[in-house]
Amino acid sequence: MENSRFLDCLAADFARLRAVAQLDPAGAVPTCPGWTVADLTRHVGEVYLHKTMAIRDGVEPEQWPPAELAAEEPLSLLDRAYAELRGELTTRDPAERAGSWYAPDPTVGFWIRRMAQETVIHRVDAELGAGQPVAPIPADLAVDGVDELLKVFVAYCVGEWTSSFKEVLDGSPGRTFALRTDGAAWTVRTAPGTFTVDDGDARAVDVTISGPPAALLRWVWHRQPGAEVTVTGAAEALDELHGCITIATQ
Repeated sequence: MENSRFLDCLAADFARLRAVAQLDPAGAVPTCPGWTVADLTRHVGEVYLHKTMAIRDGVEPEQWPPAELAAEEPLSLLDRAYAELRGELTTRDPAERAGSWYAPDPTVGFWIRRMAQETVIHRVDAELGAGQPVAPIPADLAVDGVDELLKVFVAYCVGEWTSSFKEVLDGSPGRTFALRTDGAAWTVRTAPGTFTVDDGDARAVDVTISGPPAALLRWVWHRQPGAEVTVTGAAEALDELHGCITIATQ
């Protein structure tokens, strides 16, 4: 996806999230246990400000969030934070260096993509918490989101912080997973200390997960995908995949 497309998606999903967040601030968010919609709104605003500072300062702030943000009303914080983030993302060269936990791509362009994906997932959270229909997720954004989660989050995190995944992966006999959607497929392989992702299908797999792009994105992010996703294979292997995703996205 082009950066301009990510920015368009970010704008649309921010607008939807903001609109929904006003409907039931006290609503419980089922996909973020313990959070209300207001808590989710505050979280997104704090994330936006954190990434704004990472871009401006060239390093991610270590102590976060600042105590003074707690006094700011959630929607006001969200609006202010989005305006600041948008200003940084649209006025800088995407290739410009920025602070990032993801060493392979410490650039503004990384955060353009990451914030588009962050926002679509959290607007789904807001919709679920407010009891509203989940608006369509564009297929191109959803496919990219599955790719980002598997490669940028899980595969990278397993490689960098292997010890965090010991409980899930140390007993792995070596498994292969196929994830398939319209126009895209991924092969995931796990083993002790290992989580690799390749584009395309493998011939022999332990688990197959398939469905429309939006449903598959919600499935990998544990966002209530419904009956549109088909999963076949061994339950214990599926637990291994879910476990890795959960640790990487905490």
